[in-house]
Amino acid sequence: MGSAAPCGGVGQPTFARATAAATVTLRAVKIRVPPRLRRTLAASFVLPVLAGCASGLFGRLGPDYAPASAPAAAWHAPLPDARPHAGSPRRLAAWWAQFNDAALDSLIAAAQAHSATLAQAAAAIERSRADAIAAGVAGAPNLDAIASANRAAFTFGGPVAIRTQTQIGLQSSWEIDLFGSLARQRESVQARLDANVATWHDARVSLAAEVANAYLNYRYCEIQVVQADADARSRAATAAMTEAAGKAGFQSRATVALAQSSAAESAAALSQRRGQCDISIKGLVALTALEEPALRALLAKQRASKLPEPQQFRIDAIPARVVAQRPDVAAAERRVAAASADIGHAEADRYPRLTLSGSITPTRIAVAPAPTLSLTTWSIGPSLVLPLLDGGRRSANVDAYRAQYAAAESVYREKVRVAVREVEEAMVRLDSAASREADTATGARGYRANVEAAQARLKSGLGSAMELEDARRLSLASDATVVALAQERVGAWIALYRAVGGGWEPESPQRTTP
Repeated sequence: MGSAAPCGGVGQPTFARATAAATVTLRAVKIRVPPRLRRTLAASFVLPVLAGCASGLFGRLGPDYAPASAPAAAWHAPLPDARPHAGSPRRLAAWWAQFNDAALDSLIAAAQAHSATLAQAAAAIERSRADAIAAGVAGAPNLDAIASANRAAFTFGGPVAIRTQTQIGLQSSWEIDLFGSLARQRESVQARLDANVATWHDARVSLAAEVANAYLNYRYCEIQVVQADADARSRAATAAMTEAAGKAGFQSRATVALAQSSAAESAAALSQRRGQCDISIKGLVALTALEEPALRALLAKQRASKLPEPQQFRIDAIPARVVAQRPDVAAAERRVAAASADIGHAEADRYPRLTLSGSITPTRIAVAPAPTLSLTTWSIGPSLVLPLLDGGRRSANVDAYRAQYAAAESVYREKVRVAVREVEEAMVRLDSAASREADTATGARGYRANVEAAQARLKSGLGSAMELEDARRLSLASDATVVALAQERVGAWIALYRAVGGGWEPESPQRTTP
């Protein structure tokens, strides 16, 4: 249970005297406010002064929320060796812009503008904002104006009389937060608003990573098409030379058939790669809602056969600091806080509730030919609801909210573990790519040197064109391995940006009007 000390130094005797003075509900039909009403009003308004404490008059029931324990104090994966900025949110904001790729920037902006997931997340924020406003004013007095008018005819056996009655007045009620029920409710709705804002950011980060990966796969497919085209042309040239040698009797029919089959297989692979690129285009159209001709024109502005290159960074911060940058972890933590506040709200529901209400209604009655009658009706006084017998319903609600708190805390801890795993997996992928990069580059250089040597032998008359084409295909295969490793490395950087919460900014989405 939270603190139960009286608020603002106001003791219980004062509260008791105020309550005793306000227990009588007065009604009058005079325009002048009588002295007794003035005394009652003065006594009743002691309650709002006491209720000015936002924590509840007698403190807040339920547990006071404390954040769960942090993850491990150190990483258990190799840190990427690159330009450091400690994964700060400021440098990670709009991380996709660090690719220096205008086409990627445009694709992500279009995807975020048309994403149904982001629209739903933004709608949830607006709903939470409305709930937060309602909870914020729940402990304040509400005031309503009322007005009515009616006209009636009646008779007592004589002439018909016409009665006209008009009323206009005010009525108000004010719940006094005795045990922090309203304060806990405000805590809960504010925590859920924060969670929904973080969820919106998480959706933005996830969408940006999805578009970046789709764009990376398309650019990689373009490079594969170029390599497959070069391989197909090389095999076609070999098949032509083998066929000519076979007609001259220098190659067997089986060798000629094998060369032709290899060329046909390479041509089929080229067609397959081109089809995969078209499929990638369809996927980008679905993600960005751009028309396909406009999308193809946008992609054509960038130099083809080139992978996007992200700006590298180093993670020097400990896991607790890096994981705290992730919006999905922040959302889970805020839901734990909301579940904790719900327990206090349910606990306070088991205790008395005090409401101060009042109204004043001037009325004007005209009955011709009698003179017009004007009168004023007013009432003011508190009402106290004391729970007695409910069959254990309120107690069961408290137990249910405690179970929900335990579940929310479990979800949060799992989110933290997953976040640490994703960061470390991305770092392992980066380290693996870096460890293979030097050997792969060395192999590619060796195969290119072999092609140059074959060309020199062919010019000197010591080699053959078929030998040159064999060397060329080996070099193309080695280059394909280099590009595949580069694609793996860029994909790992995207995963790392995503894993450390890249793109999460502290601002919430702006309200939009349809």
